[in-house]
Amino acid sequence: MIDLRYVKKLVELLDQSTVDSIEISSDKGMKLRISKSPQQRGAVQVPQQLALPTMIAAQQLPAAQQTPAEGVPAFTSEETARRTELAKEKFLEVKSPMVGTFYRSPEPGAQPYITEGSRIEKGQIVCIIEAMKIMNEIESEFTGVVREIAAADAHPVEYGQVLFRVDPNG
Repeated sequence: MIDLRYVKKLVELLDQSTVDSIEISSDKGMKLRISKSPQQRGAVQVPQQLALPTMIAAQQLPAAQQTPAEGVPAFTSEETARRTELAKEKFLEVKSPMVGTFYRSPEPGAQPYITEGSRIEKGQIVCIIEAMKIMNEIESEFTGVVREIAAADAHPVEYGQVLFRVDPNG
């Protein structure tokens, strides 16, 4: 199992360097590749076993996958920009540490970990992200009140995507 804090540190180092990608192999055959630029389909051979899926920018996804999730309101680009700016000023953001599928509850039919208006503490489990059939419990980095759930349940999320907005003063 790979420590997500280690992967997060590698991503930060990559962002700060002029190197385009990092690839690490273990003696057990596991390979991890982190790259700044998305791989072109068919141009690169995929290693036999990957620790994390390759990220694909949203504009490269087929149009059918870019439609708003059911139950999530669709906003005009101006409204979205305004809401994003207000959120950046006021709230802290819990972001996805990996690519995967976002789940609000520990199992189908169960109560969600948190809802809008819930008070959360630093270190509290707020959701699960499934990556490569592994259920990863995501903990909050903040204490406060959840003001917005920005990801749709059982839908894919990207690395760094905002999952929740938390009011630290709430």
